[in-house]
Amino acid sequence: MPRYLEAALRCSDAAERSGALVPLHTERVELAGCAPFVVRRLLSDTPKHLRSAGPKPNPFLPWDPALQVELLGTEHVLILNKFPVQRGHVLLITQSWQPQSGWLQTRDWQALAAVEADTAGLWFFNSCAAAGASQPHRHLQLLPRAPGEASCPLAAGVLAQLARTQPAWPWLYKLSPRRRFGCSDGAAELEELYHDHQKHLGLGHPSHQVAPVAPYNVLLDPAWFMTVVRRREHWAGLSINALGFAGCLLVTPQSDTDWLQDHGPYALLEAVAEPRTRLRGRTDAPQR
Repeated sequence: MPRYLEAALRCSDAAERSGALVPLHTERVELAGCAPFVVRRLLSDTPKHLRSAGPKPNPFLPWDPALQVELLGTEHVLILNKFPVQRGHVLLITQSWQPQSGWLQTRDWQALAAVEADTAGLWFFNSCAAAGASQPHRHLQLLPRAPGEASCPLAAGVLAQLARTQPAWPWLYKLSPRRRFGCSDGAAELEELYHDHQKHLGLGHPSHQVAPVAPYNVLLDPAWFMTVVRRREHWAGLSINALGFAGCLLVTPQSDTDWLQDHGPYALLEAVAEPRTRLRGRTDAPQR
């Protein structure tokens, strides 16, 4: 078993016994017309990060030592998600304050690549509250996967798009293959793809903007890297973060499942993402 995953599972057992970890109980819901999306219904009480907005303390400064999986040098730490739906769900956070809404930096990609070299899976990032982030302190998230296991329900569709055998989705996004996974320059490739996507989608560049100019999500697995531009966080009572664009939806008592079944999950994602027809920038567009 990969070392970080083994450490996360061992930490999960101890944290759950102490009450520091609060796993969310869900059940799978079969809705006609929603495949290949996986829709789960929340059975636990709605956690704080899905309730109404308001001032919240920063749970990462300091982080709960009972949730710490491993320190990564002096700048990052791997901790458990306090409210996981999947066992082993971990967060890569900065040890000191860095804004979630700011640019991801070289050291963030280096830390991600170091974890990924041992424990692969689906990584995702929500750039701000409008993109589904529940905390303003910088954190990337990993759902570990076993060797050969699909990273997400839409993985086959992503690979089909990379092979140009499936039409593009109607929302504003960029998808690229990864060619240097597991290589010594894997972190550099991730940072290069990140800035290439930001420029292509009109989100800006650190040399010209203090922070990206619009909300966005990043998803990546060992084969691909995707960025989606967002316009709102929720629709029809469903909160959507990056996992929605991976094919994972969570319904709560506030969710309009009738709307979801009538219109389908692709219409849901269209409602929360910028439309592809509104490309925010081009490589030949003037800098903002």
